[in-house]
Amino acid sequence: MQFISQEGRLDKILQLELGQTRNQVENFIKTGNVTVDDKVIKKCGYKLKGGEVVKYKIKSAKEQSEDCRVDFDVDILYEDDDILVINKPPFLTVHQAPSVKEATLVDWLKTRGVSLSTISGDERHGIVHRIDKQTSGALVVAKNNEAHLNLSKQLQDKSMGRYYLALVDMPLKENSIVEKAIARNRNNRLKMGVDERGKIARSAFLKLMLSNDLKTELISAKLFTGRTHQIRVHLNSISRHILGDNLYGFKSKKGKIKRVMLHAYLLYLSHPRTGKELLIKAPLFDDFKEVLQEKFNMEKIDEKIDPSYIINSFDAFC
Repeated sequence: MQFISQEGRLDKILQLELGQTRNQVENFIKTGNVTVDDKVIKKCGYKLKGGEVVKYKIKSAKEQSEDCRVDFDVDILYEDDDILVINKPPFLTVHQAPSVKEATLVDWLKTRGVSLSTISGDERHGIVHRIDKQTSGALVVAKNNEAHLNLSKQLQDKSMGRYYLALVDMPLKENSIVEKAIARNRNNRLKMGVDERGKIARSAFLKLMLSNDLKTELISAKLFTGRTHQIRVHLNSISRHILGDNLYGFKSKKGKIKRVMLHAYLLYLSHPRTGKELLIKAPLFDDFKEVLQEKFNMEKIDEKIDPSYIINSFDAFC
């Protein structure tokens, strides 16, 4: 892949082009994946005058799979000839990107011998929708192109979606709907932000249970649009943050909470072949449960995260 450069530092120009973090871009350059006018450049601060041809190589999923050893397993929640639903663990990247060196979910799918759709390209075989690396929970994979097209249509018309569970650093005042446009942050490419120039986004937030000290709250979220970091951005816009979300403002003792406490708990969709309505629950991972056990009355948790309770509660105010 290639582009004609602007004036500036190579790492900064490439970061804008790829939408990756600074560290990811630096690693990408230092490993010899970038050329300027056909000359390999490994210096991140290389000065571009503007007008140079910058080429970069993104390894195919096959090439990257050869570099990565799949030494993990993933829980399957549902499987048939058309779709596979998994419970994505935290810290597992869904598909390859220029800076990703570790094995991904797509690598795992291929080593398992799962037949996958090809609509999204070699790096994203079977992937209809995704979850951020730190976020855990339910994710559906298409095994053939017909299923992929059908599921993509459901994503667009919102007949397929997810209910999330999240732990936030301050209780919500009330059940609420946030409708604010979202765009890439003007000053930090890693972040999104509320911006009237952006795409419209709509989220609903449901109060579930207060912690024992009344400072933390377990909530559920439902999305009516699918913008990058939407839940995190909309919560930030009302001065709330998910535990572990240091990017958008949560502050904690270093190492205390190691990832964003956000989990895609319930996935609903129509089966792409039969049309049958499916509701699939993704069990919580141990790190999420440990925070619940530390801060909440566990005798009441099961009642509050019962699927029927969550769905009926959203229906009552959305």
